[in-house]
Amino acid sequence: MQSSILLIVFLPLAAAIVAGLFSGSIGKVPAKLITTGALFASCALSWPIFLAFLGGNAEAQVVPVLQWVQSGDLSFDWALRVDTLTAVMLVVITSVSALVHLYSWGYMDEDPSQQRFFAYLSLFTFAMLMLVTADNLVQMFFGWEGVGLASYLLIGFWYKKPSANAAAIKAFVVNRVGDLGFMLGIFGTFLVFGTVSIPAILEQAPAMSGSSITFMGMRLMTMDILCLLLFVGAMGKSAQLGLHTWLPDAMEGPTPVSALIHAATMVTAGVFMVCRLSPMFETAPVALTVVTVIGGATCLFAATIGTTQWDIKRVIAYSTCSQLGYMFFAAGVGAYGVAMFHLFTHAFFKALLFLGAGAVIHAMHHEQDMRYYGALRKRIPITFWAMMAGTLAITGVGIIDVFGFAGFYSKDAILEAAYARGTGAANFAFWAGAIAALLTSFYSWRLMFLTFWGKPRWADSEHIQHAVHHGHDEPEDHNPAAQEDSGEAVAHHVPSTEEKDGTAGYHPHEAPWVMLIPLVVLSLGAVFAGFVFYEPFVDAEGFWQGSVFFNENLVHTMHGVPLWVKLTATIAMLLGLAIAWLSYIRNPKLPEAAAEQLGPIYRFFLNKWYFDELYNFLFVKPAFWLGRVFWKVLDIGIIDRFGPDGAAWVVRQGSVGAKRFQSGMLNTYALIMLLGLVAAITWVLL
Repeated sequence: MQSSILLIVFLPLAAAIVAGLFSGSIGKVPAKLITTGALFASCALSWPIFLAFLGGNAEAQVVPVLQWVQSGDLSFDWALRVDTLTAVMLVVITSVSALVHLYSWGYMDEDPSQQRFFAYLSLFTFAMLMLVTADNLVQMFFGWEGVGLASYLLIGFWYKKPSANAAAIKAFVVNRVGDLGFMLGIFGTFLVFGTVSIPAILEQAPAMSGSSITFMGMRLMTMDILCLLLFVGAMGKSAQLGLHTWLPDAMEGPTPVSALIHAATMVTAGVFMVCRLSPMFETAPVALTVVTVIGGATCLFAATIGTTQWDIKRVIAYSTCSQLGYMFFAAGVGAYGVAMFHLFTHAFFKALLFLGAGAVIHAMHHEQDMRYYGALRKRIPITFWAMMAGTLAITGVGIIDVFGFAGFYSKDAILEAAYARGTGAANFAFWAGAIAALLTSFYSWRLMFLTFWGKPRWADSEHIQHAVHHGHDEPEDHNPAAQEDSGEAVAHHVPSTEEKDGTAGYHPHEAPWVMLIPLVVLSLGAVFAGFVFYEPFVDAEGFWQGSVFFNENLVHTMHGVPLWVKLTATIAMLLGLAIAWLSYIRNPKLPEAAAEQLGPIYRFFLNKWYFDELYNFLFVKPAFWLGRVFWKVLDIGIIDRFGPDGAAWVVRQGSVGAKRFQSGMLNTYALIMLLGLVAAITWVLL
């Protein structure tokens, strides 16, 4: 197994180096073959490891790579740790990444920088694998920052677009805020435990329960402080409320990037970190309460915004943010296995939805505004059925004790765990999750109805018609979110079928098979992942082998919750479906009337709770003002004036005075030298 582990981690790195550094000499197709082949090889090696843990035929292993740091009391090696938790992440990362690589063959086919794109994808995958195989906190931070760098490169891949550059910078800066908390948490953990080795820390953690430290005259609980700092890092990477603003803007990157980074892998790093350090968090009740409340608030907050967005990728992006909230409050109530179960199922159906959205965008000449879709289910039937599978999974369709799609098992388990926990924070999370389930159903079916049902509205899109008439696949300045961001009241309007038939001159087409095969494979995960893996993830303590904290009493209580609790998510799903059907199929004028009636609330959700405007006022403008002060006053007005410019002025004025003594006549110079000599002798004698 050790050689397999090394190959899983380092094959993507080798492929990224070859494709990135030698792309000019090997060409596009070899670069794509090398990177895609490396990922499929890593995927093929990951599944047997996962299945071995699933069957109870494997134990945790640590594979040494090299000696890394020896500095005073700080000592650690670079080693790859693989246990059940890591095995779950390995199959998620390599499976989704391999399928995204394959999908990108079709989606990025006409892009002139394909080698660079595939190299970035493989580099990201290596960094993510480094994060989840970390045996110590510093190595985890290395992978943590690696995925941050790769996400910056991928979000800003189309760097000639100002909006893509701005989104990449925003993602990088917001994540640095979270990373500061993560770094402080690592520093504090080393200070308290004297090591950064994760197994050693987790072994000592229970003994630290109840310990306290003095900080600025206050007595604070040690483990609560450490875990809160670590959770700040998780909030940034996993886009939780307050540090979430980068995720929707990250949709400026190519759609395969959204599927890989912002659905299945990088954004789940925070959830993985909390679950990896679960024995630490179990000794920090205040931190767990904060995790629960932030998770519950995030899942509800993001769902409200998703109901008003028109850009198909932004709807799915806010859906991702909401589902991450579910994972966090599951971890907050102590159901770490359930949190990982939802992470596992979510990876399949959310990657499916993003790639399906990419196929729709591909079919519609890169138009992303759902108001200009409609009647596509017969035009692109494979994409339709794939997205239908993803929608059934995310909305949690199923029948208790019979069969359900992936989200039916994992989301219901989260709500049951929150109710079973019974604390005030857990009850808040339960009801927030229940309302979010209704909203999730509404915006998911809204997306499906606007995209695949009704009459075609394609002729209403200037971008599509421009592409049809001029043969452009991707308008450079296309920004379907511009109208939403303006906050105009007309943003709720959907062009009616009476206004235009919408079929003039354009016929949507199905994506090539290289894009459809990943959709078919991910559809299988969306349909069966919950049904197949529910028991080992949720019920079997032996499956986890101590890689996460397992609360057997909580699991037992979960199964004994009242029937209405088990039916809550299903009832919410049915209500959301009914409202969406009534609004976009039965009476399409209803959303417009509702938006007018709920004017302030609608605009509040449409403008994303005005978080961007608030942060612009509180942080961005003061930062620019401070920067101008340092530039104009301190740098130019003081440093330059009295430093380089002042010294130059002194030299210039001195040279002007010195010029007057330069007559160029030898007898004058001789006289001055003689007078100087006489003055020196006189001074010595007297």
